[in-house]
Amino acid sequence: MNTTINPMSWTRIRALIRKEINDYRRNRFIAVTMAVLPVVFMISPVITIFKLPADAPASRIDTVVGLSLLYLMLIPALVPAVVASYAVVGEREQGTLEPVLTTPVRPAEFLVGKALAALLPTLLISYVMYGIFLGAVGAFAHENVVHDIFEAPRILAQLLFTPLLAGWSIWVGIAISTRSGDVRVAQQLSSFASLPPLAVAALVGFDVIKPTLTVALGLGLALLVIDVLAWRVVSVLFHRERLLTGGVKA
Repeated sequence: MNTTINPMSWTRIRALIRKEINDYRRNRFIAVTMAVLPVVFMISPVITIFKLPADAPASRIDTVVGLSLLYLMLIPALVPAVVASYAVVGEREQGTLEPVLTTPVRPAEFLVGKALAALLPTLLISYVMYGIFLGAVGAFAHENVVHDIFEAPRILAQLLFTPLLAGWSIWVGIAISTRSGDVRVAQQLSSFASLPPLAVAALVGFDVIKPTLTVALGLGLALLVIDVLAWRVVSVLFHRERLLTGGVKA
């Protein structure tokens, strides 16, 4: 018996990623979401921080900084949730799911391609917005606020949690997309389901959990384990034959 496991084809995965990104550009709702939502989440904390007076008490600064960083974390939480929720149900509504699934693309390649197509632009947008945020704060905010925001553990947590939060949102979005028959319902459910891991970021942002290097790495590892488990669950839920025959739950 041949027990050789064929590796995934990255050529097919790259082709699927290109197809997905082209689809995003043609989909007005997804394009607007990816362009406008991150700007909204970045502008609000910047304005709030600029309003802080120079003599603001430390407790007030910590609260505003925590809230601002939490707003920025909404970008990798909500943007990929909206995009990933379109992964299967959107193809089904357009009538393109069957042609995609009947190609040589394997189920694992399909899932990885869909996930990376949502992850890569999310990371680019999230890090660009965070960079703009840091630049604006460094240039115009009061020194005590700048010191608080530029603490190394806070920056590490922001950089580390961004892909991990996005990963959770993507796998949840794809899972919901495979079981839904309506794009809007899938997007609403995915957005709601993407929020629980933000509790971790909130605890760090508001100093409930002191943002140290050890804490950031430990929480990052925990989120990574959750993402891997989510990937395994989605892999179990994904059945080519059921999707082709339309076996979905609204």
